[in-house]
Amino acid sequence: MIWGIGPQIQLPTHTNSRLGNQRWAAGPNVVVLDIGKKTVKGFLLSQIWDVTNSRDEDISMLTFQPFYNYNFGKGWYAVSNPVITANWEADGSDQWTVPLGGGVGRVVHWGKQAVNLRLAAFGNVVKPTHGPDYDIQLTVQFMFPKGK
Repeated sequence: MIWGIGPQIQLPTHTNSRLGNQRWAAGPNVVVLDIGKKTVKGFLLSQIWDVTNSRDEDISMLTFQPFYNYNFGKGWYAVSNPVITANWEADGSDQWTVPLGGGVGRVVHWGKQAVNLRLAAFGNVVKPTHGPDYDIQLTVQFMFPKGK
């Protein structure tokens, strides 16, 4: 079992008001991880609050990301890592987003370069009034493992 705790800081770096807010926020962040012979499971949990004095756009957001990865061998794996969020400043039924789903992936080599390829889909079984019905993720991740 591996765990960690530390701060999370939100910086006002967005370039469009649809992409974020002009606020500083901070709060605690926790990770718990268990690595088995064929599985990796655990969760990330964080809560941030507005740290400025303005009351026009208060921030209070929870993020919970449970994750489960099952390795089949030959680089193939199944994964589920939904990002569950709660916006405590939103009206009652618009506070939560709860996705359900998962995907598959494979670690391959392009020459000497290790690359993680993954496709996942999540349906939002609980969502804000104007929130998306689903989320599709395509990941191409270049990996640079450290030598032992």
